[in-house]
Amino acid sequence: MSLRWWPVFQRNFLVWKKLAVPSLVGNIAEPLMWLVAFGYGMGALVGQVNVATPEGSRAVPYILFLASGSICMSAMNAASFEALYSAFSRMHVQKTWDGILNAPVRLDDVVMAEMLWAAFKALFTVVAIMGVMLALGISHSPKLLLALPVLLFAGITFSCIALVFNALAQGYDFFTYYFTLFLTPMMFLSGVFFPREQLPAVVRVISDWLPLTNAVALVRPLFMDQWPEQPWLHLAVLAVYAVAAFWLALALTRKRFSK
Repeated sequence: MSLRWWPVFQRNFLVWKKLAVPSLVGNIAEPLMWLVAFGYGMGALVGQVNVATPEGSRAVPYILFLASGSICMSAMNAASFEALYSAFSRMHVQKTWDGILNAPVRLDDVVMAEMLWAAFKALFTVVAIMGVMLALGISHSPKLLLALPVLLFAGITFSCIALVFNALAQGYDFFTYYFTLFLTPMMFLSGVFFPREQLPAVVRVISDWLPLTNAVALVRPLFMDQWPEQPWLHLAVLAVYAVAAFWLALALTRKRFSK
């Protein structure tokens, strides 16, 4: 790897900057609708939920519980969409990657740039969403600033995973499998909408090792003005997913371009 990924990253940023406002609106509209519909609608019925903490069970407003999980889901979705649909358009439809590779840039540099750009796109999205959450008074914890690097790392993890499917795809329809069979079930198993203690024991064991579960486990305590329990374990799980997926994405992308 080299720093030649940086000009490719800059190129993506300059293109995005022309459509930054509609892009941000599109990325934050859906999670805010989830937040309003479930947080305030269902939250009025649920009231409070019990969250396990190192000091014991603690009751928190459902809107806070949902906000701390949905912002992780937003990082996952923003990174995944960018590393799938946008990256595939540049790679396969527009042939932008082919043009870039005529310069002294390697394919590995392009993949690295796409991964980091998708992660930073996720960061832009969650910063905007967090601003709305602060305006709504959902949380005013000073520890929220520490959630941003965690969410960036979550964006890196999910962009690496998405690039694996990008390398395998022959068309946009292929991405339906990824969203339907991987992302959607993970949203409901990772403690975004309800405590994972409600899950059957076997499902909960599987859920423990999902990347979104570990991202939520790091971010939710920060929203509650607490420190995460076993943070290094959760970070290690995300790191393993990121490194393994990026290595596989590189291998599959090289194979695709060698044909």
